[in-house]
Amino acid sequence: MTSAVPAQVPAADRGALRIADRVVAKIAAHAAREVLVDAPQAEHVPRGTAPHASVSVRRKAARVRLSVELGYPSDIGSVCRSVRQHVTERVQALTGMAVPEVAVEVERLHSPATRKADEERVR
Repeated sequence: MTSAVPAQVPAADRGALRIADRVVAKIAAHAAREVLVDAPQAEHVPRGTAPHASVSVRRKAARVRLSVELGYPSDIGSVCRSVRQHVTERVQALTGMAVPEVAVEVERLHSPATRKADEERVR
């Protein structure tokens, strides 16, 4: 009786991995939050305000769009650059996908005056 030994199949040929767009979006939003918590004037942004991300994945490449709220005054260009860089690095590291584009949209700026006005309205 001869037993047939199955041929070793390389790991890459055994199957496929698909990461849902919404999962990549959550990774991107979390990565943006990691940067924004230490951003200048972050204390002016109300608690519970989180970045929102949407992602389009095609051919192992993720294009990311982020909406964020920042403290005022701050160097918006520098903060957005830091967000883009960190999100790119984290998405690539955690998913193995290329990230050719991270678009950051600043939805709102929060200053001490706007924060105080918001707190007074919510009585």
